[in-house]
Parts: sequence; structure tokens; C-alpha cells
Amino acid sequence: MGHLNLPSSKRGSGRQWRLLDLVSAAFFGAVFLFFLLIFTPLGDSLAASGRQSLLLSSADPRQRHRMAALVEAGQQPTIEACPAEAVDHMPCEDPRRNSQLSREMNYYRERHCPLPEETPLCLVPPPDGYRIPVQWPESLHKIWHSNMPHNKIAERKGHQGWMKEEGPYFIFPGGGTMFPDGAVSYIEKLGQYIPLSGGVLRTALDMGCGVASFGGYLLKEDILTLSFAPRDSHKAQIQFALERGIPAFVAMLGTQRLPFPAYSFDVVHCSRCLIPFTAYNATYFIEVDRLLRPGGYLVISGPPVQWPKQDKEWADLQAVARALCYELIVVDGNTVIWKKPSSDSCLPNQNEFGLELCGESDDPNYAWYYKLKPCISKIPSLKGEYAVGTVPNWPERLTRPPSRAMFLKNGNDIFEADSRRWQRRVAYYKRSLNLKLGTPAVRNVMDMDAFFGGFAAALHSDPVWVMNVVPASKTSTLGVIYDRGLIGVYHDWCEPFSTYPRTYDLIHVSSIESLLKYPTSGKDRCNLVDLMVEMDRMLRPEGSVVIRDSPDVLEKVARIARAIRWTTTLHEKEAESTGKEKILVATKKFWKLQSASR
Repeated sequence: MGHLNLPSSKRGSGRQWRLLDLVSAAFFGAVFLFFLLIFTPLGDSLAASGRQSLLLSSADPRQRHRMAALVEAGQQPTIEACPAEAVDHMPCEDPRRNSQLSREMNYYRERHCPLPEETPLCLVPPPDGYRIPVQWPESLHKIWHSNMPHNKIAERKGHQGWMKEEGPYFIFPGGGTMFPDGAVSYIEKLGQYIPLSGGVLRTALDMGCGVASFGGYLLKEDILTLSFAPRDSHKAQIQFALERGIPAFVAMLGTQRLPFPAYSFDVVHCSRCLIPFTAYNATYFIEVDRLLRPGGYLVISGPPVQWPKQDKEWADLQAVARALCYELIVVDGNTVIWKKPSSDSCLPNQNEFGLELCGESDDPNYAWYYKLKPCISKIPSLKGEYAVGTVPNWPERLTRPPSRAMFLKNGNDIFEADSRRWQRRVAYYKRSLNLKLGTPAVRNVMDMDAFFGGFAAALHSDPVWVMNVVPASKTSTLGVIYDRGLIGVYHDWCEPFSTYPRTYDLIHVSSIESLLKYPTSGKDRCNLVDLMVEMDRMLRPEGSVVIRDSPDVLEKVARIARAIRWTTTLHEKEAESTGKEKILVATKKFWKLQSASR
């Protein structure tokens, strides 16, 4: 069959039309892509991915290693600033990196840390217009808009009282999705059913906390709430909480235990946290049970509690609670309150979920990268010394040696000696180190190697809260910290911490090099430069760092401090302390990106 021979003019006309079609298609495609990027969440996602790619592409492992060695030797004057797009960089909660991972059980929203050689060695800058944060307690109600200019929550949740923009501030009226009239009235309602006042309850966990107004207003009752939420579509909710001076960190209840020991919290609270408690054979309810102190209270507000079209989910939730012998205190509208039994005599029993006690090999206190287990942790047979009502009331529990201290030989004596030591040290800090402790200038504090929480206990009368970190490679003492009525987490300091940049006013650490070594061999697991760059990321401009260590180690610390733009002073230890250690106090300079290289 032959080809149709068109005149040359016709053939040329066809080529012109095809060209016009291609140009038109390209134009309309560009318009479509423009609207897609500007007006849909995909644009935000791709932009974030691009920014993260830009950040990560600058990392050359060999060059990075050379630079770290030069910094440690004092031969590298300064570490460069990261790009402006990295102002909120969280290495282990990287949207670009994590979006490629499995969605099953929200695995992609958990911690996933890059290797050090996969990240650039640079200092995270403050955003343009950053100001020294509003001081506590005024910060509970307002913060500077320019410090985290993320309007998404204010736009989406402003009508529910979460927050709103007002002049140069974000204002926090104290509301939430399930308490739009304010946390105060909501807390008063809960107080009709559970003893929120009087010191019986002290530690609380708020899951999926929003901007943490619930925890912020519980402080009036002397209840210390640790709030958590993932880095998700509600951009920067934990960042807002920390800027307000409310205890919080980034976490996701997904495939692994949360980084707390068993029986840490007197109250566990969920206000529309949307955690599917009965999914995966009630695995998430079981994790809440592990964390909740015997005799403690579980409060769930919102779905599925008497929620439209969620009858089955609500029935399943009640069935799991019954299977674990939780006492139903009240169902008030869309809020349910249960009380956990004070012993595990309830199990094993016949239940539709097949729930059983964990085996003898299970340690319910293991919780660093530890997979969730579909079994119920046993309550230790210590005659109720873990239970709400038998633990001393606050503040007596702060100074009483708890039963968990006895896992160490002579634990009570060690506890008493540690408490006295830190009372002396903190008194010396306030008297001699010019740290602004006890003033509104210091609110968010971290102790990177907390042991029994003696440093935090010595600060209990100050307007601060302390994140007590117990290194995962060291003896597990975090349960003692919670028994005292303090809060904290497990962490490995060879990885970045799950917090936003610029969230702590003061960071304290004793024996900083011990955080980086294998406990048995004493060999290095990671390097001091990376750790101090991470400390700089967490520290607010003009914030302080206190490091106690040997003169040799502090000399190395001082060299690195110069490279990350800290000013340092070296002090003698308090007269009562023995040993060769000294104290280095560093202050982070308030530098801006355009002046970083000067």
C-alpha cells in the first residue's frame, strides 16, 4: 500500500501545527504544574525534598572527615553555616529521607538517622528576623512569630483555639480540638474524676499533643507533662510547644517502644491523638499499659469514644480495657477515663484479643530501638511500691529514695550522696558561674547524662523544666528519675536528638567523652565534633552549656567551641568536690546567616 504524497506546502503546514501543539501542550502543562505546586500540599512536599537534597548534597565524606579532624586539632577557624533552608533541620526526622520508607504502622514517621558521613558538617542558622525568645511564664501565652513563621496551624486550627497570629506574635488562647473553650475548663472537668491536685499525680504523658496547651496548663497543678507528636502535616507543633517553654519532644508511636522505662507516668492522655489503640492486636494499647504506672489513669478524648460511625472501634477499645481489668471511671461525652489495676492478677484470662503476659526474659524497661511486643509487661512484685497512691506524693517523692534505686548495690546510699552532691554543685553554679539560673532567662534545660536526676532535683524550685537524658549505653536509671517525679528519655548521643533547632536555654553534661565511647573497651564510637555541633543545633542563641570533665578533655572542647562560635570560660570546681575535673561554661553567640562567615 503506497504513501499519500502531499504537496510540500501541506507537509510544511502539518509540521507547523505539530509544533504549535507541542508548544501549547508545554504551556498548559507548565500552568498545571504551577497551580499544583502553589495550591496543593505536593508543592510543600517537593519544596521540602529539594531543600533537604540541597542540604545533603554538600556532604563529602572524605572532606567532612578532614574538616572534623582539623576542628578537633584547633586548626579550622570556624565551621560554616548551613544554607538558609536548613533553619528547622532535624537529621533523624527528614521528610525527604523518610518519605521513601514503609507506611506500615507509621514506620516512616519514626526516627531514621543518617550516618554522620551522610550529613554536612555545618551550623544550623536561625531564621531571618529571629529574636531572643519571650521569657517564661509570658511565653505560655505568646511567642515571636518571626522565630518560627509557620502559619499552617494558625490557619487550620485557629477556630479551635490552638493559636493565632496577632501583630509580631503568635498568641495561644489555650484551646485544642477537643477543648476549644480552653484547657483550663477541660482540666477542671477531668479533675471531677481524677485527683489532679494534692500531689498524688505528678508525671503525665500527652500523646499527639498539638501545641501542648494541655501540658502547659497542668503545670498549675504541679503535674509535669511530657508532650510528644511526630513531625507531620501539622508543621512545627512540637517546635511551638518548646518555644512556649512546655516540655516536649518529637516522637511517633509506630513500630517501636517509646523511649521511656516501664511505669513512668501517673497519667496518660490522648486528646484526638488518633492512635488506633486496638489495631495490630491491641499493640498500641499494650504500649500505653507498659508506660502507665499501676493505679494510674488513662484519659482518651475524641475518636472513637462515642464517635459517629466508629461504633466498632469504640466497642473494641472498651473490650481491650476490660481484658486488662481497667476500671471504668467515667464516660463523659467523647471523653473516657480508665484506671489501671495496681497488680497483674487479672492476667492471664480469657479475652478475644488473646492477650497474655510477657515471658520472664522480657524487660519492660528496654526501650531504645526496641520493637513493640504483643504481650503485657508484668508488674514487679515490690508490694505496690510502683503504684499511684503508694508512691509518696509530690514533692516528697523528689527526695525519697525510690525502690528502683535498689537495683544498684547500696542504691539508697548512692541516691542520698548523689542528691547532696548536686545540691552543692548547683549552689556553686548559681553563686560563681553567672548562669542566670533561677531567672526567667532560663526555662528549657537539658541534662545529657542525668543518672538519678540529681541536677534536675536541685533545680526544682527554679522556673525551669529539665529533660533528663539517660544514655542508652549506660546503666538504666531513668525509672528512678520518673519515680522522683521528674521526666526524661533514653538516647544515644552518637545520634542527633529528636528536637527542633534552638529549643534549649541551657545544656549540662558531666564527662562528655564518656557519651561517645564503648562502655567496656573505652574505644570511640563517634566523635566529639559531631556531638558539639548537635548541641549547638539544640541550643538557643545566647544559651549556655556547662561541661564538667578533665582539663585535657576541656581543652579539646574549647578548641571545638571556638569553631562553632561559642565563647568559653574555664572555672575551678566547687571546693567540696574531689578529683581533677574542671568546669567549662560556654555561651552560643547570636550570629545571623549573613554575618556567619565574618
